[in-house]
Amino acid sequence: MKVEQMMFLGKTAYVFLDEGGNFDFSDKGTSWFSLTSITKYRPFICYNSLISKRYDLIESGIELEYFHASHDRQTTRNEVFGSIKKCISKMRVDSILVNKRKTDPQLYSVEKFYPIVLYYLLYNVFNGMIEEGADNIIVFTDTIPIQRKRRSVSKAIKESLAEMLPRIPYRMFHHESKSNVGLQIADYCNWAIYKKWESDRGELRPYRVVQKAIRSEHDIFANRETEYY
Repeated sequence: MKVEQMMFLGKTAYVFLDEGGNFDFSDKGTSWFSLTSITKYRPFICYNSLISKRYDLIESGIELEYFHASHDRQTTRNEVFGSIKKCISKMRVDSILVNKRKTDPQLYSVEKFYPIVLYYLLYNVFNGMIEEGADNIIVFTDTIPIQRKRRSVSKAIKESLAEMLPRIPYRMFHHESKSNVGLQIADYCNWAIYKKWESDRGELRPYRVVQKAIRSEHDIFANRETEYY
C-alpha cells in the first residue's frame, strides 16, 4: 500500500491533555486542580496562525520560545486567545475540576488521585469520539518530570483507553509542550477554565473565548459537603 493512501485511512482523533493547580493538598497548595483536554482532527488550522503569531511577537521585541499561558505577558495572551478564537469551532474542550478541600485524604497521593480524575475526563471525551466515528486515537501529554507521576499518568491513560475503547487502536506520547502546538493550545484552554474556578473574582474574559467549544466541565466533588482541611 502506498504511503499516500495510508495517510488518509480512517479518522484519527488527537487528544491533548493539560493540568492546572498542583498536588499539594495542604493549605499552602492551590484550592483547585483542573485537568483539561482538547480534541482535534486534522487539518490543524490553528497551527500556522499561532506559529506566525509567535514570530510577529518576536519581531516586535518579545523574546518567546513557545506559548505558556501562566508565564506569558498579557499582551501575548491576548494575541494567542485571538488566534484560538478564530478556530475554536474546530476543537472540542472537556475539563474536570477538583475542589481539593473536598478531596478524601485517602486520595492525596498522585498514584490514587490522578487516575480517578483522568478517568472522569476521558469517559466524557471517548464517548464523544465514538459518536463522531473516530477509529484511531493519539494522546499527547506534556513531558512529566516526576517519575512516580509519569508512571501513574501513563498507567491511568492506558487502563482508561483499554477499558473504554477495547476495539479502537491508540497511542500515547509525552512531548515537551514547547515542541507541540496542540499542547500549547490545551495549556491556554485549561488556563482559561482554571482561572474561572481558582480566582476569587471568577476571571471570565479568557474563559469566554473557549466557552463555546466546551463540551463538558464538571466539578466532581460538587455535592460533597465535607472539607478535609
